[in-house]
Parts: sequence; structure tokens; C-alpha cells
Amino acid sequence: MRVLVYPHTMEIGGCQLNAVETAGALRQRGHDVSVISRPGPLVELVRQLGLTHIPLDPRAYRRPSPHAAAHLTRLVQEQKFDIVHGYEWPPGVEAFAGPRLRLGLPVVCTVYSMAVAPFLPHSMPLIVSTDNIRMRAEAAGHAEVTLVEPPVDVHANSPDYDPGSFRADHGLDPDVPLLATVCRLAPELKLEGLLAACEAVAQIAASGTPLQLVIAGDGPARGEVEKAAAAANERAGGRAVVLTGQLADPRPAYAAADLVIGMGSSAERALAFGKPLIVQGEYGFWELLTPDTAPMFQRQGWYGIGPDTHDRGAGTMRLEKILLQLLDDRTAWPKLGEYGRTMAVGRFSLEHVAAVHEEIYLAARAAPPPPKALLARDSARSAAGLLKYKIHRKYQKLRGTAPVDDFNAVSAILRQELRGERAPAGSAR
Repeated sequence: MRVLVYPHTMEIGGCQLNAVETAGALRQRGHDVSVISRPGPLVELVRQLGLTHIPLDPRAYRRPSPHAAAHLTRLVQEQKFDIVHGYEWPPGVEAFAGPRLRLGLPVVCTVYSMAVAPFLPHSMPLIVSTDNIRMRAEAAGHAEVTLVEPPVDVHANSPDYDPGSFRADHGLDPDVPLLATVCRLAPELKLEGLLAACEAVAQIAASGTPLQLVIAGDGPARGEVEKAAAAANERAGGRAVVLTGQLADPRPAYAAADLVIGMGSSAERALAFGKPLIVQGEYGFWELLTPDTAPMFQRQGWYGIGPDTHDRGAGTMRLEKILLQLLDDRTAWPKLGEYGRTMAVGRFSLEHVAAVHEEIYLAARAAPPPPKALLARDSARSAAGLLKYKIHRKYQKLRGTAPVDDFNAVSAILRQELRGERAPAGSAR
């Protein structure tokens, strides 16, 4: 098959890295895969994996963009692609409005955000990352929804990876246990946990138990995280928290760590390295991955919602308790790491995910085209929903309340579901 993969951005981060690495794994299975995108750091990885990179029309700066839809349509016609795979809602909408509507070409969309945009076309096959999200999407009317957990290259990310001089390069003490997190420093999803981690590590270090935290990543919330790190170091009386900025290759950070905190793809990567994992969520959620807690994460993904709506201090205390337990019993670290590594190899390997994607593509190509009337209704519903969304976003921006990562800002319904106060849509309870 000739496959055109369209990530929503090429910054170093979970969803887009998954898109590129899965594209590389599909190429290894014998498919001709190209990646179309805006410029960004991950373009170099595209080339390293032997994939063809196609620069997106520079006029496509709005999201979604008619220029992008037209560019995709021209590419499909000229280069005879068999399927287009968009990652997150803007590429999904553009691929649907372009190759799907104009040429009848199969289009697939992966949504690794915490919620599916309500205006995504219902007739377009979706890939989502958790069972709860799958059930909500099906209840909302999406005809084909497949659960595919984000992939990890378990060969490139493994316990055998040599961290080299990572600790020395960043002024980290080689004899002090290292807690690491690799993530985008974003206000939505990440910031609350990052601030709590700084506070918890500062408290532990100040009380006389050696511990240091390295935060690898960059993003719009960096200023706030830097202030929290400075406050933590002042309280601890030393370099308890270190920020590295964005790493082109974050593997040394994982490999150098003794313990990792994370969510989503970062959590899975930690498991591939065989590291004990503390899953980060929101509203005070922190939970150590063990055989007892694994079923919860299989259901809701590497994320959770805690009970503390406004009290970050309670979440900080919860994380501090988990860390002190781990520091008190280091004999548990190898067992926890081995358990996570086994899970990563069995469920998240690129080979497994690429094979599932291949099945989805083949099914999409073999499916009969939907009736024109149904496609017209789906298009009209999607366009109306998108217009409503754009108007609401503009209103939010004028008020200064617009979230940066809109569909990663968790809704009240999702909070209720993850707290167990409400059954996921479409489920029996």
C-alpha cells in the first residue's frame, strides 16, 4: 500500500512521535509510506527511518486549512496514495474534506487526546488510546472505533540502553536516586503534576532523604516550572530539581533514571526501559504501576483523576508517600521494572501496533463507500459542529479562558467517569 501519514505537528512529543515511528514500522512491513507535515524537529527522524517527507503547503497555517485539504487532494491524485492517516482532529478534518470527499479515498484518524472532537465525521474510522474513550466515541455515533494503545519501539527503548554521561552533563549526583519525567511543559494535563513533583521532591530532600528530579522537555508552561524548580532547590538546599529543556533524544533521561513519573506515551516508554512507573494524572492523582493497579490503567489509559479539585497539596502528599515507600524498599525496583518491561513488549511494541494499523487500512480500503446522502449529512454535521467550535474558541480567547490543548482539557463528564461516579457512555453498570 501507498500510505500518507499526516501528524498534527512535528514538535517532539507523544502523538506525533507515535505517528512517525509507526510509519517507520509500516515501512518495515513492506509498505510505501510518506509523511506530510509542517517543519519541525521530528522531520529528521522521518528521514532517518527511510520515509519520504513532504512539506505541507506553507499557506496552511490555519487549523483546519482549505489549503491543506487541497494539498492532500493533489498529492493523492499525483502520487496514487491508497490511504491517508491523520493524527488528531485538524489533519483528520482536512483529510476528510480533501481526499475523502473529493476523491472517495479511505481516510483514517487517530485521536490520542483525552477526548474526541465532537465535530469529527462519524463515517471516518477512528483510532483511540483507551477503552473509555472508545465507548464514548461509539455512543456519540462513530461507526468504526478501534482501540490501539500508543506504540513504543521496545528495541530502541530498552533496559540495555546506555545513558552515557547524562547525569554528569546535567549536574546530577551519580549516587543519589534519580526521579525523571519526560514531557511537554503544557498547562493542560501536565503542569499540575510537574508542580506537585517539584514540591514533593523538595520536601523529601529537605527532610534528609536523598532524591533528585530531572524534568526533560519544553513548552508554554516552562516559566512556571522553572519557578517551582528554583523554589524546590532553595528549600532542599541544593540541586534537587533540574530542567534539561527539550531533548532531541530523550532516551538518556529514561535510561539514567531510577524511577519515572509520567502519563500517556511517556509512561509506556518508561515501562520499555524497565523502570518503576508512577502514573501522573490530574486533581491529585498519583498511582504506582503494580499487578494490582494494572487493570485500571488498561481500562482508562496511563492517566487518572484524583479526588482533589482545588487542593494540590493533597496530591503532593500522595506522591511523596509513594516515593518514600519506594525509597524505603529498593529491592522492589527490579521486580516493578521487569513487570513493566514485560507489559511493554507484549502490548505496545511497534511491530504489534503496525500490524493492527495494516488491518485497519485494509478494512478501510475494502469497505464499500457510504451512501452519498449519508456522507452529505455527515459532512454537514461536521461543518456545523466545527463552526460552533470556532466561534466558541474565539469567545474564549477574547475572555482569556481558551485552553492551549483544547481536547486534552478534561471535561467534567470524564472526571466523573474516572472517579467512578458515572459509567462510561455506552457501558452497562
